[in-house]
Amino acid sequence: MYDVVIVGAGPNGLLMAGELALAGVDAVVLERLAERSRKPKANGLVGRVVEALDRRGIYELFSGHDGPPHPVPRFIFGAIPLDLTPFPDHSLHALGIPQRRMEELLEERAGELGVPVRRGHEVTGVRQTPDSVAVDVLGPAGPYRLDARYLVAADGGTSGIRKQLGIDFPGTTDTGFVSRSGRVGIAAPVALDTGELDVPGHGRLAPAMFLRTGTGVFAFAMVEPGCYRVSAFEWGEEGVEDADEIPLEELTAALHRVLGTRLPLTPLPDGQPYDRRRHVGVNSRQADRYRDGRVFLVGDAAHVHSAVGGPGLNLGMQDVLNLGWKLAAAVHGTAPAGLLDTYENERRPAGERVIMHSRAQSALLSPGADITALRSLVTELLADTTATRRIADLMAGADLHYPARFDGPAHPLTRRWAPDLPLRVDGRETRVAELLRAARPVLLDLAGRADLTAAARGWTDRVDVVTATTPEPPADALLVRPDGYVAWAGEHDADGLRQALGAWFGAPAFSAAGVA
Repeated sequence: MYDVVIVGAGPNGLLMAGELALAGVDAVVLERLAERSRKPKANGLVGRVVEALDRRGIYELFSGHDGPPHPVPRFIFGAIPLDLTPFPDHSLHALGIPQRRMEELLEERAGELGVPVRRGHEVTGVRQTPDSVAVDVLGPAGPYRLDARYLVAADGGTSGIRKQLGIDFPGTTDTGFVSRSGRVGIAAPVALDTGELDVPGHGRLAPAMFLRTGTGVFAFAMVEPGCYRVSAFEWGEEGVEDADEIPLEELTAALHRVLGTRLPLTPLPDGQPYDRRRHVGVNSRQADRYRDGRVFLVGDAAHVHSAVGGPGLNLGMQDVLNLGWKLAAAVHGTAPAGLLDTYENERRPAGERVIMHSRAQSALLSPGADITALRSLVTELLADTTATRRIADLMAGADLHYPARFDGPAHPLTRRWAPDLPLRVDGRETRVAELLRAARPVLLDLAGRADLTAAARGWTDRVDVVTATTPEPPADALLVRPDGYVAWAGEHDADGLRQALGAWFGAPAFSAAGVA
């Protein structure tokens, strides 16, 4: 019997495999597709997830260089520019990396950590008992059954697991617009060496920016030198359906209608997929529950929304980071009562906010004089730095703080993201992010408080206690969860620390007087 079966080998399922392996949990990944899809999907990561992956060493794996990530100086909200240069410490990060490459690197990491990934294995049935989950699988050699203590469904927006369990997926479907996209080459002088496009009538356009015109919206990104992904969005078109392959002429005509000029398209480098597609509308939906007994939904299986602003993997991968350590505690028998229920309590509001702001951005992209007037008003509001900072935090998911789990006075950092403080530990320089690479909770003593470290003595089998110094400590001590959020912060409150340790990490293994 496995501890956990993970269904789906996309970024969320593969990240979950790594999280569970780091915690000593025996897991397996089942993937319906025999080979990794070559269809281009996400082109990168946007939001707090970049910082979160830095706390596992995955940011360096994805970016190819050492050191912490840095926030972007500019971004967009509904194709309205955001100047973030007044906020050097803001949380809106971006990392360009194709989803296929993410999956390759995460699958290699899962393998190194000992988690098997079974491709061409489709889950056909799920049955639960009070103590286990029975999983029926159709593999290349025929049907078989797996038993596990828990199952994580990371099988996408059309999740078969969600449907088998009868979990409703309420929301809305907006069919008012049509998007056409594909990979193309673009010749000079429109294509510039900087990755920008100099489009006649529109000037220089930065990659990953949305341009709203009088007839639609244009977006592009440079996938690699010589290869661009372009998209044209148009409203009011009827009688069309989704298509996985459309002729180049159809995409070219849509780009022309939106831009009012013809882009000088060129053939792609050898072996590059064109992936020219037509898609009607967008779904904004959220599962009515994230948990059914011993089965949990993460990522698109739990929520789908517009891709405007690139929030999908920011939301889904943080679902994984939130759930992984809690599942591990349940497997190891150290989880306090109700810990697994905090997954939905904490992540559902995050999903609701992403659906809200992605729908708002989609509305700002739509045509019409009323929307143009609304965009003018929003642009004026965003001249206020307070409003700009608030929108940046919303898009990053940095405006989130989790519900309280225990009573008592709380430090302002409690339930919020732990700052990546520069630290000196045993004579060496490090950061909070580096202390979390093992995916374990950390009690960070920043003031040499022997009474606080002594209060945590009964939990040292599952909590790392680190004494460090930092130039401007925000508290005498921080108790940081494996997902990077602060479970407790304070000064003279050993009782409060013990309460937080018990609330999040279970009963102590022993007391000061001996074995508990």
